Amino acid sequence: MQSQALEESQLTLNSHTPTDAHHGHPDHRLFGLVLFLVAESMIFIGLFSAFLLYRATVPVWPPEGTPELELLLPGVNSLILISSSFVMHKGQTAIRKNDLSGLRFWFGLTALMGVIFLAGQLYEYFHLEFGLRTNLFASCFYVLTGFHGLHVTFGLLLILSVLFRSLKAEHYSSKSHFGVEAAELYWHFVDVVWIILFFLVYLL
Repeated sequence: MQSQALEESQLTLNSHTPTDAHHGHPDHRLFGLVLFLVAESMIFIGLFSAFLLYRATVPVWPPEGTPELELLLPGVNSLILISSSFVMHKGQTAIRKNDLSGLRFWFGLTALMGVIFLAGQLYEYFHLEFGLRTNLFASCFYVLTGFHGLHVTFGLLLILSVLFRSLKAEHYSSKSHFGVEAAELYWHFVDVVWIILFFLVYLL
């Protein structure tokens, strides 16, 4: 009887291990990511506000002598980046159906589109007729587009991380794909920021 009671007691202790105790808890990772994106948004809002303040207070904007920005390359770049969000969403749709090859294909294509966007931005930098210290507009231009480009680069690293982890068997599935969702949400954020940036810097 004592041995039976001891076994039952051991089973009771095993059923309350720390792993099982945390199993039913809510996943706060998405909340943390959203909080991070809100903080990043505040930085961009500050930069955009400064840009608009300069524009409103400087007598001539852009300052006289500033070469006019070309719209063709940035316009094509914008279409590529915005389209990549829809491409990436297909990847998440694929993993929700346990289509791992679909996830790899669509995320790989998104990564390629991101690389093309960055390459286009670098090409534009090399062919601009003004530098970082030419005037206030030039400084704002490089800070805004460069800071956004840094975020695109980080987004690319997230995508490549998802692709690398997808090589591990059963790492992602229809029931476990937070990394995919996190990368997609961050990429959408980068796209929305670019739309605002493109309007303020190139079109306004």
